[in-house]
Formats: sequence, C-alpha cells, structure tokens
Amino acid sequence: MEPMRKVTELEKTARDWLNERGVTIDDMADLVYYLQSKYHDELTMEECRHNVNKVLQKREVQNAILTGIQLDQLAEEKKLAEPLQSTIEVDESLYGVDEIIAFSIVNVYGSIGFTNYGYIDKQKPGILKKLNDKSSGACHTFLDDIVGAIAAAASSRLAHSAAGDEED
Repeated sequence: MEPMRKVTELEKTARDWLNERGVTIDDMADLVYYLQSKYHDELTMEECRHNVNKVLQKREVQNAILTGIQLDQLAEEKKLAEPLQSTIEVDESLYGVDEIIAFSIVNVYGSIGFTNYGYIDKQKPGILKKLNDKSSGACHTFLDDIVGAIAAAASSRLAHSAAGDEED
C-alpha cells in the first residue's frame, strides 16, 4: 500500500486522463513485468505497480501525458491545421515528435530507459497493441509512446532500485 501523500492537481489530471483514454496502472505494470521479469526472479505485480506510480509522480511525466493526450484528442476532433492534422491522425512514421515526448519520460531514469523503450515500442505487447490499433477510430499517436515510455521508465527505476541506486 502506498503511503498517503498530497497529490497535485497536475498529477490527478494526468492520472484521470490516462484512465479516460483506457489506460490503467495495471496495464502499465503488465508492461513493466514484461520488460523486467526475466531479470528479477521474485518480481511481483505490486512492485511493478509501485514503480509505475513513482514514475507518475514526476512533474515532467505528468506534463508529457497531458500534452500528448491533448494533441491526440485535437486530432480526433480534427482541430489541427494541415498538414499536422493528417500527420498525427495517421501516425506518420517519419513524424517523430511523439517519440521525442516519450524520450522526455524515459530520460528521467537514465540511459537504460532508452533501451527499454526501444524494445517495448517495437514489440508492442499488451495495452500498446490495443493503443496502436487504428481500427478503433481513436487517435493514440502520442499515447502509445507515452505509455511505453512510462513502462520503460518504471522498469529503469526498478533496475536502479535493485542496484541500490534509487530509494523508495
């Protein structure tokens, strides 16, 4: 159980927006487990959730969540100017700004986050496969990268904790 602490309006909004877009803490914890279970024999889902929650407490992560989700929503509502509208709507492979926002998240816990992110972004397990499915009609150009980055950062945090570099 996480100790009681004051949650900022920014963090509450970021968490709410993730939930509204269909992404839960457990979805992201599943990704952490996917990335780290082969390196930690005793890894539990509770540890994975704990690390996701710690990542979500970071202001730069919260800002990335809100920015990315807002851009996805504007694209769904067709409120962006062309050619940006079409670029985001189809998740143009050469666009790259969605990955840049994700890098701002993975960078919070060092270079291991980049390798975790690259791997999970290529594999697209769990919730990432669902978010990447274009047939739903929803735009998740930014969200799939943000969720993958949160999982990668939480995995990095877990690795740093196991090495004694990160305090809980």
